[in-house]
Amino acid sequence: MRQRILSTLTLWTIVFLCMYFLGATGAIWLVAAMGVLTLHEYFAMLPRVGLAPFRRLGLVFAAAILLAPRYLEPYGIRAEWLLALSVIVFALRILKERNPENRMETLAWSTFGMIYIPFMLHFLVRILMLHTPHENTGIVLALWMIAVAKLCDTGALLTGMACGRHKMSPTISPKKTWEGAVGGLVTSALVGAGIAWGCRNYLPATFTPGLAALVALPIAGLAIVSDLIESVFKRRTDVKDSGQTIPGIGGIFDLSDSFMLTSPAAYVVFQLL
Repeated sequence: MRQRILSTLTLWTIVFLCMYFLGATGAIWLVAAMGVLTLHEYFAMLPRVGLAPFRRLGLVFAAAILLAPRYLEPYGIRAEWLLALSVIVFALRILKERNPENRMETLAWSTFGMIYIPFMLHFLVRILMLHTPHENTGIVLALWMIAVAKLCDTGALLTGMACGRHKMSPTISPKKTWEGAVGGLVTSALVGAGIAWGCRNYLPATFTPGLAALVALPIAGLAIVSDLIESVFKRRTDVKDSGQTIPGIGGIFDLSDSFMLTSPAAYVVFQLL
């Protein structure tokens, strides 16, 4: 727990410093790096189930997808086109390469990885690029989403340790409880409302603390589901953590898992505002 707390504080410090000194551009590159490293860890798990993804090619496409909203879309190259192109290239290569007995599984897992990680995460880049009503609106909204998603996990952990009794999904993540989930949702609602109030000058007038608390609930719920999905991957590939990059937390995927489902959902909500 001590290592986890220290790592969490260190990571939040890095995020704040990056956004403060480098602005949205620095944050976009930070998200891109996180996405590429997450996909790298995902691909590294697949050989444990006999699959050999196109790792290097996938990582190149991942970087392009994540950076597309900022650097490629002004020239007409959209992220979804790059995703489709990656699937086409994988499909062409799989016909002549890899083990004939599990080519279909390799293609399916590789394609899913491209969709689930860089494509879903690229919506966080789109959030960072929002500039209404303030030039820093996107940064504040991104921090709001990250805080709501990650502090849900913290609230769930502490609540579960204090009074968790009923297992949420014992076959996927035995330590998660329904009591912990409720505690995580409440924590996220309070955090969401607090950030909306404290940063109200940077946010749309419609994004009131009350609305922020309500919106935080489904976002936090999706963060819990995202964490369970990563647990499914780890159980299927028989690993405890996706890596050992971050002391007390695990790998980059163990850090970024909460953002896969929350990023597109939050982007849609912010667009509606």
